Amino acid sequence: MKGTLFIVGTPIGNLRDITFRAVDTLREVQCIACEDTRVTGKLLHAYDIHTPSISLHEHTSSEKLQHIIQEIEAGKNIAYTCDAGTPGMNDPGGKLVQAAHEAGIRVIPIPGASALTSLISVCGFPMDDFIYAGFVPHKKGRKTFFEKISTIKEPVIFLESTHRIEKCLDELVAILEPTRLICIGRELTKMHETVYRGIARDVQKAIGATSSRGEFTLVVGPRPKG
Repeated sequence: MKGTLFIVGTPIGNLRDITFRAVDTLREVQCIACEDTRVTGKLLHAYDIHTPSISLHEHTSSEKLQHIIQEIEAGKNIAYTCDAGTPGMNDPGGKLVQAAHEAGIRVIPIPGASALTSLISVCGFPMDDFIYAGFVPHKKGRKTFFEKISTIKEPVIFLESTHRIEKCLDELVAILEPTRLICIGRELTKMHETVYRGIARDVQKAIGATSSRGEFTLVVGPRPKG
C-alpha cells in the first residue's frame, strides 16, 4: 500500500508557533524532506524529534525527487517542510506535491504559521478579496511590478528582502496615490517584530527611524475611493 505525503507548516520565527499535530506528524513519519536540513534541524532539536531528514531544495535533481516519490509508493510516510511557514508559497515543495498527485499519492496538509495570513490578521484592511504577488523582482520587471500594483483596486500582498526594502519604499512613495495606505510587517513573530501602517511616506520615515533589517511582508491597501 502506498504511503502518504504530509505537507507540514512550521514556525516563521518563534519556535513555539507550531501545532501539536505538526509535532506528532514529524515524529511519526519515516522521513522528513526539508528545504534546508540545517534549518529544519533546529526545529527538530527543539522538540526532540529524531526522524531522519533529507534535503529537497530548488536545485534538487528530478532523479532525487522521483526517488522520494518511489519511497512513498513503496509504503513510506514522508513529510515535507520548507524553511519557514506553510509550504507551497515561494519554495520547492510545489514540485514534490505535483509529482505526488501525478503518482496517485495521497497528500495531506498540516496547517501552520504563514507570514501572509499573519499580516492579513493585523493590517486592518478589508481582505475579502486580495492579490498575492510573491517576491518583488530584483531587476527585470521591477518597474512594471510597481506600476501594476498602483492600478489594482484590491489589496496586494508581496514580499521584499532587507537588501531592497529601502528601494521598495522609494518606489511605493513615488507611484501610489498620496492617501493610499500600506501595512508592513518586519520580522513577524520574532524578537524584533514590528508592524508599520500608514501612507507610504510615513511608513518609510518610521522604518528609517527604526530598522530596515529583517524579513518584510507588505500589504498595499485598496485604492482610495473617488
